[in-house]
Amino acid sequence: MIDIHSHVLYGMDDGSPDIEVSLEMLRMAGRHGTTDIVASPHANLEYHFDPDVIAERKAALEARNDSGVRVHLGCDFHLQYENIADALRNPRKYTIANGPYILVEFSDLLILKTTSQIFGDLLSAGMIPVITHPERNMLLQMRIKELAEWVEMGCSIQVTGQSLEGVFGSKARAFSEKLMDEGMVQFIASDAHDLRRRPPVMDSAFKLVAKKWGQETAEYLFIENPGAVLRGEKLIGASRPRKKGFFSFFG
Repeated sequence: MIDIHSHVLYGMDDGSPDIEVSLEMLRMAGRHGTTDIVASPHANLEYHFDPDVIAERKAALEARNDSGVRVHLGCDFHLQYENIADALRNPRKYTIANGPYILVEFSDLLILKTTSQIFGDLLSAGMIPVITHPERNMLLQMRIKELAEWVEMGCSIQVTGQSLEGVFGSKARAFSEKLMDEGMVQFIASDAHDLRRRPPVMDSAFKLVAKKWGQETAEYLFIENPGAVLRGEKLIGASRPRKKGFFSFFG
C-alpha cells in the first residue's frame, strides 16, 4: 500500500515530535504493509512550511531508516490566501513528489465562496487538488453536492482509513460511506500523526474496503491511485457503490 498523507516527518507540526518517533512510525507502517509514505507537513498560520528544513529532516530520517518504507515529500496545504498565492507563484512547492497532485485541507470554520474559482486557478496552474478527509469536516459533511462538483472539475477526494473504521465517530464514518457509495473517493490514507491514537496503519482499512466495496476498489484507493500520484500520472479508478444496500444521496 502507498500512503499519500502522513505527518511522519519530525518536528514540523503536530505530528512526530522527534526522529525516534518518526523511525518507529516508519517501522510500524512497514509491518502493516505500507511500501511508500508521503510526509506531508502542515502549511498554515500555525506551522511554517520550509522546503529546505523539510529536505534536511527527510535526509536525516532516510539515513537511519531501516523500515524498508520509502519516504516522499508533500504538504498538508491549508486553503488560505497566503498559501494559494504562493502556490500559484510556485506550482511545485507544495505538491507530492514534485508532481501535479496537492493535498488540500479545508478550514473547520469557513468554506470560501470562491473555492470553485480557487480550484480552477490551481488546476490551470498544473496542480490537481486532492481534498483531504472531508468526512471529518462538519461543514463539508453538509456540502456533498459541492464536493461532487469539485470532483467533476478534476479534483480528487482522500478519506482517512480510520474514519471508515469509526475511530472519528459515527458521523465521519457515515459520510465516508456516502462518499464511497457515490463513487467520489480516489484515495484512502492514514493521516498518521503518532504511534497510538493516529498511527500509520492502513491494512485494517484495506480489508474493510475490500469486504464492503470489493477488492478492485481497495486496490484502486490504496495502491493504484497513490502509485499514479507518485509517478505524476492520471488516476486509475475510484470507489464503487456497494452491490447491496446502496442508495443515492442526490435524490
